[in-house]
Amino acid sequence: MTTIEHNSRSASTNKKTMLWLVGGGLAMLGMSFAAVPLYDMFCRVTGYGGTTQVAEANGKGIIAREMGVRFDASVEPGMPLKVVPARLETNPIGTISTVTYLATNLTDEPLRTTASFNVTPAQTGVYFNKIECFCFTEQVIPANSTVEMPVTYFVDPDLDENSELRTIRQITLSYTFHDS
Repeated sequence: MTTIEHNSRSASTNKKTMLWLVGGGLAMLGMSFAAVPLYDMFCRVTGYGGTTQVAEANGKGIIAREMGVRFDASVEPGMPLKVVPARLETNPIGTISTVTYLATNLTDEPLRTTASFNVTPAQTGVYFNKIECFCFTEQVIPANSTVEMPVTYFVDPDLDENSELRTIRQITLSYTFHDS
């Protein structure tokens, strides 16, 4: 093999290697942008990490087993908002219920907020369904005002069929309010 043939093959090999590296880098960059929506979709489908479900209604009925639902709220540090969660409710599983959080804007300006949420124990997320929730959209709270923030939910009766959750008697729905 002559030096020219060797250099030509090396250049061709280097070009292929460079194309693979650039292509791999672009694929990794694309996957990094897709990771958040894919992870969010995975959590919503599986209830992973306490992610709740969204439903239009409870088509499975009500069962005799009761479940307590405790409500919790926290506010991003430095945010001028006071939130009072709803009180503990205990209902037969499958019961559709509406509770109300109270949010007070402590400033002289309108306040925009969004709320992130989860349930604990995390394994119950796939069974906790929200029909309506203030957390689905951004909320605008007028200056120096208190507003009601309703949540309509039910616990899916299929929870009773999960042997790992037989001892669970209470679920906690937590919201963290963020400045938007």
